[in-house]
Amino acid sequence: MIIDGFQKLTLLDFPERMACTVFTHGCNLRCPFCHNASLVDGREKEHISEEEILGFLDKRKGLLDGVAITGGEPLLQKDIKEFIKAVREKGFLVKLDTNGFYPEKLEELLNEKLVDYVAVDIKNSPEKYALTAGVDGLDLAPLYKSKELLEGSGVDYEFRTTVVKPLHTNDDFEKIGQWLRGTKKYFLQQFVDSGDVLRDGMSAYDEDTVRGFLETIRKYIPTAEVRGI
Repeated sequence: MIIDGFQKLTLLDFPERMACTVFTHGCNLRCPFCHNASLVDGREKEHISEEEILGFLDKRKGLLDGVAITGGEPLLQKDIKEFIKAVREKGFLVKLDTNGFYPEKLEELLNEKLVDYVAVDIKNSPEKYALTAGVDGLDLAPLYKSKELLEGSGVDYEFRTTVVKPLHTNDDFEKIGQWLRGTKKYFLQQFVDSGDVLRDGMSAYDEDTVRGFLETIRKYIPTAEVRGI
């Protein structure tokens, strides 16, 4: 598996757990606001070995609860299942971040009970998905399948949307709310310019605007919350 980055401690990436974060290489989408652009477009040249990660975990047993695997898109990795198995064999929980476009791989992980928490990025309303994901003619059928799989899996999961000006409007959140109506966990995340984004011109909305979007979402998902404000 190609690993481009490694954060040794996070209290944010894995809800209610102390974890480390592993960043995998490559992505099938080209979201202009992506904050890990160097992982997506190949600029990241130095990689971290699986052995280094697993060795670190050996020294953190009893100190860390789990590993958050993010990207890029982790399910692009051919040997992602083997890496997750190796992590779990050391006694750690696994959280997976995914864009939802690889339902076959996700289903395999769910069926084998290899993930404990899954976070799916919802880029925008279906009508504006291709624009926001940076891929013309994007087929959303795989994403719909992943949503269905998670809802019937019994595994803890969340959907989340990074709120970006000028890509999102209140009407978009009206449509997202209708689409995800009744889901247990949904979060709006405030955009933060990491300095490593794919395209210039992306910015954050002010707090009042984001909270207005939240009220729109809550008509359909009463438990929705905001992160990053």
